[in-house]
Amino acid sequence: MKKILAAVDFSNASAGVVSMAADMAAAFGAELHLLHVIEPEPTYTAYGFTPDEFPAIHTFHEETRTRAQKTLDDTAAKVPGAITHLGDGSPLHVLVEKVEELGVDLVVLGSHGHGVVAALLLGSVAEGLVRKSVVPTLVVPARESE
Repeated sequence: MKKILAAVDFSNASAGVVSMAADMAAAFGAELHLLHVIEPEPTYTAYGFTPDEFPAIHTFHEETRTRAQKTLDDTAAKVPGAITHLGDGSPLHVLVEKVEELGVDLVVLGSHGHGVVAALLLGSVAEGLVRKSVVPTLVVPARESE
């Protein structure tokens, strides 16, 4: 095992994900990659508006990227040698693409345990990745105390 990708969403599951991925990377002498995905900037083109007519949305998205990168860097600072990646788009699709792009051997991500109804309504990145991934995927449950 040479590369491990940990999906970090800054939720209560993230600390366990990073800890587990860091332990595994250390045990195998593997590179650890941390990935955070930002949802895409909303678009109003369907309503006849251009992004220039809503500059605040673009500004908000850029601020989100800046804050996410800082939080990701702060997280990586706790794990010597961790490499950070910031993606834009659907978390599931970005994860699948990043697995292929980096050639990772294992993906570690968290499960929030929202339940069946939430998974049906919102979908589950963890469930989707388990189905679509071409590499082993470790799902770390969020601890209730976090």
